[in-house]
Amino acid sequence: MTTAREIMTAGAECIGAKETVLEAAKKMTQMGVGALPICGTDDKLKGMLTDRDIVVKVLGVGKDPAQVKAGKLAQGEAVTIGANDDAQEILRTMSEHKVRRLPVIDGHRLVGVVTQADVARALPDLHVGDLLQALSTD
Repeated sequence: MTTAREIMTAGAECIGAKETVLEAAKKMTQMGVGALPICGTDDKLKGMLTDRDIVVKVLGVGKDPAQVKAGKLAQGEAVTIGANDDAQEILRTMSEHKVRRLPVIDGHRLVGVVTQADVARALPDLHVGDLLQALSTD
């Protein structure tokens, strides 16, 4: 049984909910990633911030990224996966919620992120194809 812990990208770093979107963009650039988990002052996951969110919800509507807080872009409850959840649960969760990145939680602590690319590298092509189809349909 392949688990989230086995295929995740470890070492995920949060952007604080009270940090600005500009700070998040700089952190994404430094890390070479397109998304960051948003964490509150209680260290609990509040959501995910993507580079697309920054473009569409901030820059595209004329907001100043140095003024907008990352936490303002967290929408609803964060979709996560447990570190010991198996590959089928990863595929089900990604497909059901139409997400390409899943924060991996061990208890309440963020330990990594499973991305669509992680899934593609670790699982058989059939499963990956099903996931891509699910993420591509509305």
